[in-house]
Amino acid sequence: MLSFSVNFPVNVQNGGLFISRGMGTHPTRRLSSHELIYVVRGTLSLQEENTRFDLQAGESLLLFPGREHKGVTTFDPELKFYWLHFDIVGNTTLIQSQRNNPSLQLDIPQHCKVRDTETVLTLFRLFLYEQERGGNSLELFLVLLLQEVSRAWPENVEPGGPGVALAYKARELMTTQYHLPLGASALASRLHCNADYLGRVFRLTFQMTLTDALHKHRVAAAEKLLLANTGNVADVARQTGFNDVAYFRRVFRKLLGITPAAYKKLYCREHINSQ
Repeated sequence: MLSFSVNFPVNVQNGGLFISRGMGTHPTRRLSSHELIYVVRGTLSLQEENTRFDLQAGESLLLFPGREHKGVTTFDPELKFYWLHFDIVGNTTLIQSQRNNPSLQLDIPQHCKVRDTETVLTLFRLFLYEQERGGNSLELFLVLLLQEVSRAWPENVEPGGPGVALAYKARELMTTQYHLPLGASALASRLHCNADYLGRVFRLTFQMTLTDALHKHRVAAAEKLLLANTGNVADVARQTGFNDVAYFRRVFRKLLGITPAAYKKLYCREHINSQ
């Protein structure tokens, strides 16, 4: 048997997933703990003391203990974000690696755009799963999340270069018309451009393919319908642009790691809150 102890410089309080219904605003409060927020979709506008933060999808925010923070706008109807409260043990910002026992300095920006959104989403899901089953690895997932945030892009700027405006128009079409047939050819036809060119500039701008982006918009809409208990899985698939229910299940599971039916059972529990 191999036995050893693992100590982390953080203590987890709790975490959860917030899904907006387009009403209310973030409460005004002053916490005694740190709070890590990661926006999956929509916009979250918060003010900490005299500083305002407008978080977009793929961005994280670190709120500090003892500072008053509050919402400055009504919740975006599309808003979805993870939150996690934690304490720092002592005054250290060092996390010990287990290889040759060196110290790893993590410099965590307060507001940033993360590099690897898929890894951050996976870690938050694993955190909630571990919390749900009462496991003892919450601090491990928090440390991994903070490490990902510390690898953030150096600047919060929109990508530039030729074709960016075209890419944003394609994304706008997906946002409002995801329920319609919108493959690469259809989008290119609507935008009067070459499909291959549109695919290239879209991937350069948003770091994902047109198909992946469309799937994300459709699954995001499906989440809301499932939580609202609007029809069965086949109805939800049809309303969100999936003509094949089996394909809808595969895409949903690929993006969220769970089937549409199981999603309702898992995410309608106490670690999801809404206004």
